[in-house]
Amino acid sequence: MNSSIRVRFAPSPTGPLHIGGLRTALFNYLFAKQNKGKFVLRIEDTDKKRHVKGAENYIEEALDWVGIKQDEGPYRQSERKELYKKHIQSLIDKGLAYYAFDDAESLDGHRKSHEAKGKTFIYNWHNRLKLKNSLSLSKEEVEKKLIANEKYVVRFKSFENKTIVCRDIIRGELSVESRLLDDKILYKSDSMPTYHFANVVDDHLMNISHVIRGEEWLPSLPLHCMLYDAFGWEKPKFAHLPLILNPKGKGKLSKRDGDKLGVPVFPLQWSGEKGDLLGFKEEGYLPEALTNFLALLGWNPGTEKEVFSMDDLVKSFDISKVNSSGAKFDVEKLKWFNHKYLQSEKDEKIADYLVDARYELKETNKEDVTRAVGLTKERARTLNELWSLCDYLFKAPSHYNEKALKKISTSSTIDILNELSKKLDSVSSFKEAEISSSVKSWINESGKSFGSVMQPTRLALVGELKGVDLYIIFEVLGKHESISRIRSLINKIEASAE
Repeated sequence: MNSSIRVRFAPSPTGPLHIGGLRTALFNYLFAKQNKGKFVLRIEDTDKKRHVKGAENYIEEALDWVGIKQDEGPYRQSERKELYKKHIQSLIDKGLAYYAFDDAESLDGHRKSHEAKGKTFIYNWHNRLKLKNSLSLSKEEVEKKLIANEKYVVRFKSFENKTIVCRDIIRGELSVESRLLDDKILYKSDSMPTYHFANVVDDHLMNISHVIRGEEWLPSLPLHCMLYDAFGWEKPKFAHLPLILNPKGKGKLSKRDGDKLGVPVFPLQWSGEKGDLLGFKEEGYLPEALTNFLALLGWNPGTEKEVFSMDDLVKSFDISKVNSSGAKFDVEKLKWFNHKYLQSEKDEKIADYLVDARYELKETNKEDVTRAVGLTKERARTLNELWSLCDYLFKAPSHYNEKALKKISTSSTIDILNELSKKLDSVSSFKEAEISSSVKSWINESGKSFGSVMQPTRLALVGELKGVDLYIIFEVLGKHESISRIRSLINKIEASAE
């Protein structure tokens, strides 16, 4: 394959980008880059009623976050209305599309009448001449209605008795009898094309060579193939990706599934009418880990290798190895990938991600954050977990573990902490080695147990009986902050005793 390869990602701006849509964009991008082709972004915004403010910007920000860069676009269908008008007229002139003047009430009546007889109403060759359209009405009647600006839609005149054969890279040859298909609406009463019509026209005019999209569009494939034939255009190659299933493998992963499991289903946070919906970024996942995980949902590289950089994915991706069956979304596997990337990535880069995610760190010295990452990332699976493991290095405890506080709240503890404060204040070079030497000598000389000193000290600095080596914490916090936190715990114990 060569530079004639052109693919497109064509989302609708009807809300936040679902993780399934992000995977579709990723597979298109990998296929294009592998074949030195072009990745085109097209916003399919023909349905104005469902258009959501901010959705288009969200889509571009989500793609940018995971490193998917478009070569062209974004194109917007709302800006291409004249093109669709020209091409719909072409089909009408050929007798392959027609005006339909039926109102919603009359069509609803037909549906109910059919249901009462145990049948399904389908607007097609079987009954189109009995309905109100330019095939059943005289030319004069049609002209009169058009001049009067009577509402209409334009429907495709599907074939009466033909086997429609379509080919799919993933699923092989598919066929359907045209008599089972309805005359789909191609052009709406608001003078905007439907998804089906605009999709085919744009793909042709943009020279799209491969249409790689979700399985949910598979039922539309026969209509799209018929439209290409109606225009006399060469069809692109089609590939319909498997669904991303919920963790139980029963049905498409939905927002409801995400809510139940406490797992996001969107790349980035979305602020909508129903409040904020957290994305994978806000939950502490790295974009590299997410793309690696998504690439293996439905695609099998045929090897034991699991960890792929974006460059690795571009080199290894093979669309013929995409499965036709759905892939379960395993959040534990995603966390495994995220842990792998946290461990393998340079501390400096993880520090950048952490600063970007936590507003508390915006004014913090980058070297301090980098050091904190190196000290704590081994046990973290997400950035949020990493932050919970090192947050005490950047902010004083707002509360103390109640069980630990009760255990150490004695009069001797206050004396010990006061003595420790004086000892720390006397340390000239407040570095780990000198602090350790000075404090350990004082403990040994005073005959105190290490536990009686270290436990309340850790509680003072961390708020919990956890954390990295105490002497490292002292150095990171500095003399003033360390003594200040110890004084705060002393005050807390004294206040509790009153």
